[in-house]
Amino acid sequence: MTPRLRYRLVAWLAVLVAVGLVVLGRHLRPPTPAADPAAVVRPGAGPPGVLAGTSAGPITPHSRLPRLVDLGATQCVPCRRMAPILAELRQSLAGQLQVDFIDIRDQPEQAAAYGIRLIPTQVFIDATGTERFRHEGFLSRQDILAVWDSLGVALKPSPTVAAAGPASVSP
Repeated sequence: MTPRLRYRLVAWLAVLVAVGLVVLGRHLRPPTPAADPAAVVRPGAGPPGVLAGTSAGPITPHSRLPRLVDLGATQCVPCRRMAPILAELRQSLAGQLQVDFIDIRDQPEQAAAYGIRLIPTQVFIDATGTERFRHEGFLSRQDILAVWDSLGVALKPSPTVAAAGPASVSP
């Protein structure tokens, strides 16, 4: 066997071992634990205009709603751009959708439960508590509603709030 052929074989073997370790590492990593839906957000946490209170109390199995959990930070510019959108959705879809904000700097233990990589991250959770979709980065109101629609969740904003438009938050 020539030295050149031996070098190529060793190189290919090294690549195969590296790929195998990466694949094996992904399969051995424990799954991210699901957060407790009733304990994810503290009332009053979040960017201005987002949370004055999260819900009307703990969620019971009989009154569980689909949830949109936004993970971000008050100093994050895209997160601040999402604040009025989340406030408007919370108001216009009251009784149909629970909208929560978790500030990853103020609540790192709750944010860790979602295993986020960057902010803002929106997590779409169905009424049974199962994560159905995840998005990283800014997401417009229309895109949020389109995701829920694609998941088969029909949301109908109240006409008075939807006509008024979202509140504004200065960056």
